[in-house]
Amino acid sequence: MDIIAVIIITCLFLMSLATRVETQQIALGATLEPKSTTTNAFWLSPSAQFAFGFYPQEQGGGFVVAIWLVSGENKTVVWTAQRNDPPVTSGAKLQLNMDGKLVLTDEQGEEKVIADNSSAKALSASVLDSGNFVLYSNNNNIIWQSFDYPTDTLLGGQSLPNGHQLVCSSSENNHSSGRFRIKVQDDGNLVLYPVDTTDTVTNAYWISNYNYFDRNTFARNPFKDTQRYIDQNGTRRIVNESSDGRTMNVLSVVSDDGNQIIYRATLNYDGLFHLYAHFKNGSIKNLAHWPQDRDMCLVKGFCGFNSYCTYVDDQPVCSCLSGFISIHPNDSTLGCKRSFPKEDCRGKKDSTTSYEMKSKENIALVDGPYLKNEMSQQECSATCLADCNCEAASYDGTNCMKQRLPLRYLRWTIENDGSRLQSWKVGMLLWKVGDSLSNRTGSDNPVPEQPPIKVTSNKATVHIIVITSIFSLLLCSTIVISSHYMYKIRLLKYKRLKETGNLGLNEEVTLRRFSYSELKRATNNFKIELGKGSFGAVYKGALEKGKRLIAVKRLEKLVEEGESEFQAEMRAIGKTRHRNLVRLLGFCAEGSKRLLVYEYMSNGSLGNLIFVGKSQRRPEWDERVRIAVEIARGIMYLHEECEAPIIHCDIKPENILVDEFWTAKISDFGLAKLLMPDQTRTMTRARGTRGYVAPEWNKNVPISVKTDVYSYGIMLLEILCCRRNFEVHVSEPEAVMLSTWAYNCFVAGKLNKLFPWEVVDDKTAVENMLKVALWCIQDEPFLRPTMKSVVLMLEGVTDIAIPPCPTSNSA
Repeated sequence: MDIIAVIIITCLFLMSLATRVETQQIALGATLEPKSTTTNAFWLSPSAQFAFGFYPQEQGGGFVVAIWLVSGENKTVVWTAQRNDPPVTSGAKLQLNMDGKLVLTDEQGEEKVIADNSSAKALSASVLDSGNFVLYSNNNNIIWQSFDYPTDTLLGGQSLPNGHQLVCSSSENNHSSGRFRIKVQDDGNLVLYPVDTTDTVTNAYWISNYNYFDRNTFARNPFKDTQRYIDQNGTRRIVNESSDGRTMNVLSVVSDDGNQIIYRATLNYDGLFHLYAHFKNGSIKNLAHWPQDRDMCLVKGFCGFNSYCTYVDDQPVCSCLSGFISIHPNDSTLGCKRSFPKEDCRGKKDSTTSYEMKSKENIALVDGPYLKNEMSQQECSATCLADCNCEAASYDGTNCMKQRLPLRYLRWTIENDGSRLQSWKVGMLLWKVGDSLSNRTGSDNPVPEQPPIKVTSNKATVHIIVITSIFSLLLCSTIVISSHYMYKIRLLKYKRLKETGNLGLNEEVTLRRFSYSELKRATNNFKIELGKGSFGAVYKGALEKGKRLIAVKRLEKLVEEGESEFQAEMRAIGKTRHRNLVRLLGFCAEGSKRLLVYEYMSNGSLGNLIFVGKSQRRPEWDERVRIAVEIARGIMYLHEECEAPIIHCDIKPENILVDEFWTAKISDFGLAKLLMPDQTRTMTRARGTRGYVAPEWNKNVPISVKTDVYSYGIMLLEILCCRRNFEVHVSEPEAVMLSTWAYNCFVAGKLNKLFPWEVVDDKTAVENMLKVALWCIQDEPFLRPTMKSVVLMLEGVTDIAIPPCPTSNSA
């Protein structure tokens, strides 16, 4: 099938042939009942191809309100009302009442509104031949339609706008919400995910990817103009982009032989997205499906937590890891749970569980580790056993990657596609005998030997009572005094809060408020300075008697600019939570004093790691690539996953910090700009660091998230080449400006000149990283990719076209 046809079908906007225009009106007061000799159980469309009403449930009995295709032996449900409510009994009633509302009344008399428009009264309803159930006001204006509330299926003439999704059914006969969803994202991509997951690449298992690069431009929509094609059946589909540029619709379908065909696109309960054709004789044809290879083990979420997917007799099977048991004995896809207690990390000496490592080879794992170190396989297992936080470990032949449960998206494979040796902890229950521990082999608990009972004298009893009474009195006194002291502390904190209430931040952030004396004591009178910026210095400190290290930023530039930086940083990251953003722990606002408290990052800034002398160690190629991807994910979170988009405005290596686990995190939000949830551009004063600011800052035009993309592109070049974008003391005159020199080396095929001290075997990876950077620093913002596209390209999900030359302004 033509690639355009495939993508158009993937966008779901298909229409049945020769749709009839006549309707059958359903008047106010009309009623349906599931099993009545005098009342219908459903209403039919004019062609009698679709029915709306009570549909019997095969599993568990009862009825649901649904729309289904009548033709064929097996009725096909295409829409369900209140799909997650339990089925109703035969005593239920569905009525289009005199108020113009479609109301479902169960056997107990409880009412639920199925269809209603609060701003207009319905005067009639109808089931259309398209499969759409509609409510009409006067002049036959549609004021409500089932097409606006799809469940797992789209029919001809039905649209799925950006930001909307379909959710599959639980099973073939259970139409409640299932385990998979398909979403039209804001960038135009159609993506399949498991339910209850975030819209990230890690969770996606199929992407339509029609948001692509061509040689000279970054095209948001390849169907900018009307497209036409004719398939093998002689059916002509005409597809056009809607006026808002955000929804694709099929405008017409015409059959050369005049046969009635109804097209249906359904996300099946197994996670595959299918396109079907229903013919007038009742036959059904599966025209296409996505993903196209039908490998169920590639469907993320097909097997639940702590289980892996494999094939037995060509059928996908979910198996628990050794030491785990199935959550549901009749459904292995729901995942597995521990068959032993979780390890107690509070340091108890009388633990009743010891652990060993179980392993299985050729298991592919998606999630990244919380710690990665180079060591042997035996050392990997030993260090995981010794680490209370480690619950599983992955070994690729060189590196040990520690994981926490639950383990997701596991599959067994014999291919070289990221599979490795997976190990996990398994508990062995123990019980105590004297001072030694013995294995617990039976289901019955051993009965310990009872100590002899000692009888005491009356005098001893009196002494015990007196001592107990005195101890109880002292305990009560301590509780009263402590309660009074805690009340005083809370009252003092409340007064401080009222004193600084004019900051206007109380509703926007939920952070700990520190006193100035607390932070002065924590930093030993601001003794160890970690770094200094334009608004103040950052000092090392410690809380909880030295157990928790912190970084304290003291804003010293007085009045307007310092206060502006303080409030900008609070609003920007006060509510954000992401593994690639430095976490803000709290703040201090006493009088004119403004301080911010962050988690401590032991490895300092990225700039200190990559801008070093020739004799000093730089991060290796794989480390630099990982850091670049982590930074991209953090920026993507700011741009697309926060409640309101955040433009950082100062992306540079000095504002990227690295923690003890070598995780890169974005910091310093003092210049950040917050947009409204529906805002894409804003006017603001020039900000940022020279050499990293985008050209539009100098043009007095609105800026967007693409300014961060430009800064990231410059920084990506610096990460790859371990040098500044502008350096005077270089071996070649043309190498002074890195962005221009990198493009010249790329065109000439001399990538080794960019980092002559290092040999990278994977030349394709080097070329791809360089192409991403060059796309990011394009002079025109519309040519730069979004950060989501950057992440996709860096992770190898999408192809990368040849970028044009950056302009002089880019330099």
